[in-house]
Amino acid sequence: MYLSIVIPVYNEEQNIKPLVEEIDRALSDYPATKNNFEVIFVDDGSTDTTVDEIRKITAINAKLVKFSRNFGQTSAMAAGIEAAEGEYLAFLDGDLQNDPSDIPMMLEKLQSEGLDMVAGRRAKRKDGMLLRKIPSKIANRLIYNVSKIEVKDYGCTLKLLKTKIAKDLDLYGELHRFIPILAGIRGAKIAEVDVKHHPRKFGVSKYGLSRTLKVASDLLLMAFFIKYRQKPMHLFGSLGLGSLGLGMLISLYLFVDKFILGESIGARPLFFAAILLIIAGIQLVATGFIAELVMRTYFNSSHSKPYIVEVTEKIGKKQGSLSSH
Repeated sequence: MYLSIVIPVYNEEQNIKPLVEEIDRALSDYPATKNNFEVIFVDDGSTDTTVDEIRKITAINAKLVKFSRNFGQTSAMAAGIEAAEGEYLAFLDGDLQNDPSDIPMMLEKLQSEGLDMVAGRRAKRKDGMLLRKIPSKIANRLIYNVSKIEVKDYGCTLKLLKTKIAKDLDLYGELHRFIPILAGIRGAKIAEVDVKHHPRKFGVSKYGLSRTLKVASDLLLMAFFIKYRQKPMHLFGSLGLGSLGLGMLISLYLFVDKFILGESIGARPLFFAAILLIIAGIQLVATGFIAELVMRTYFNSSHSKPYIVEVTEKIGKKQGSLSSH
């Protein structure tokens, strides 16, 4: 199989048939994907007739992965990745706002430039300003400031990447919007291209202003992954030692005040601040030790490596090629 297209859907009954027609039109005549692609619909606990509409598909090679209840878009994407058999994998929204006709262009760019991922950027976004565009701009700016990965539209679902990269992403929670960052951590070469974007015709959007706060909280996790995943003690240890040191300096100052100058320190705010800083410092250092043990356990139990090998080559003369004299 050349290409797998993963489409998470939730209550998209009216969009399934026209989406299938668009995919068929875009890929069935493209030489690389003609009769050589699959579409994986992951139903995320729909309560309408979405599953029935998917089961009616005959025009293309399709799979259905049906959840028992709503688990969220990230879980749906992870299940789609697990079911994918293609060499390349594309993510596509099920609401007809992404255009499947962009996939051949993205495939060509990925192959011609030796990339591992091509992310879509909605050039002329057809969404509401207050509830969609403004929260998205805020979220994208926050993400870029932390990751420094040159992707300006993290909210665009349309992405194309090598399946072997996708299967190493380890998606969970609500990390689907951070796929470029997760791929970048794995050493992926990433580019972004303008793609078409259409207004929603059927159904209702599942997103709103509240997701900006969720992005901000997940972004803290991404910042930790990028800088300290392999060395958590550097974060917690530095904070802990700093807090402990400051608490000890304040304690020394109070000691001089109490036992040399004879001042009362029992009711002073600095006294309580010193105790708090010392306790916090000890806890942060202890958290660093625990985090180090957790990460070592993770790497050992999952057989993961804290590095990515791109290629291993043998250099020099072949064994046995030297003759003895």
